[in-house]
Amino acid sequence: MSETLYAPLPDRAVIRVSGPDRVSFLQGLVSNNIEKITADHSGYGALLTPQGKFLFDFFVYQQDEDSLLIECERGEDGARAAELFKKLRMYKLRAKAELTDVTESYDVVAVFGDGALAALDLPDTPGATAPFADGIKAVDPRLSAMGARVLLPKNELAQMAAIGATESDESTYHQHRVLLGLPNGSEEMEIDRAILLENGFEELGGVDFKKGCYMGQELTARTKYRGLVRKRLLPITITGPAPEIGTLIMNGDKEAGTIRSIHGNAGLALIRLERIGDNAELTAGDAKISVKIPDWVKLPETAA
Repeated sequence: MSETLYAPLPDRAVIRVSGPDRVSFLQGLVSNNIEKITADHSGYGALLTPQGKFLFDFFVYQQDEDSLLIECERGEDGARAAELFKKLRMYKLRAKAELTDVTESYDVVAVFGDGALAALDLPDTPGATAPFADGIKAVDPRLSAMGARVLLPKNELAQMAAIGATESDESTYHQHRVLLGLPNGSEEMEIDRAILLENGFEELGGVDFKKGCYMGQELTARTKYRGLVRKRLLPITITGPAPEIGTLIMNGDKEAGTIRSIHGNAGLALIRLERIGDNAELTAGDAKISVKIPDWVKLPETAA
């Protein structure tokens, strides 16, 4: 993908968190270290249940010296963003922090392709951030190969053409994403069931094991230090008729995983690691399934 492409992402919402307690408020909730979010560095993290199961994932940017921006799933009719907003407001208690839905003020844009970071004058460093056209540009905090994310003030999409980027679409963006193995919130991670480390959050910089307590921290830490990761969200390619999302992937008569998303002939599936050896013949319905392990994924030695 040699050219620089951009795709507006209308299914993203933006919530501003402002006030003197904005960092300490989020620090006790979010899986990543909010204290590391600066004008030069953005991050990726999640909000979990008290039992350590996935609820929401999002990107966090510094808007100015008094405000942070959370870029999250919008969901159908804004339902996912509204649910996150409600959850944050519930936990705010007496913290001196103000929550504001500013989705209508921004266009969230993905910029990708081999020339994306150079076109935006960004280094090949996940999370590297700088101002852009009265908004924010940031290397994807998960993986620089994904490109960059831009929060643009509304009606400023002409700025993308000004950097030499060609307009693309969400479908192309998501095909690029799943081939790299990156989750997209509740599309691939089951709410109230998914575990962060099964979905790459450690390698993708979405969890900080040194930051101290946050909601759901106990299970996340136990999963890491006891080596309990037995399944992983991994890219798949599909040969034959596309199965339905949720279809079981089989290795003979043994269950090997579950399809979480499909984009074109690729997708993401939650795979049982012991069932994908070199001689595995995987199927889902009438389709043949091939699993790819991205370079950034670190598997347990027994599964490597």
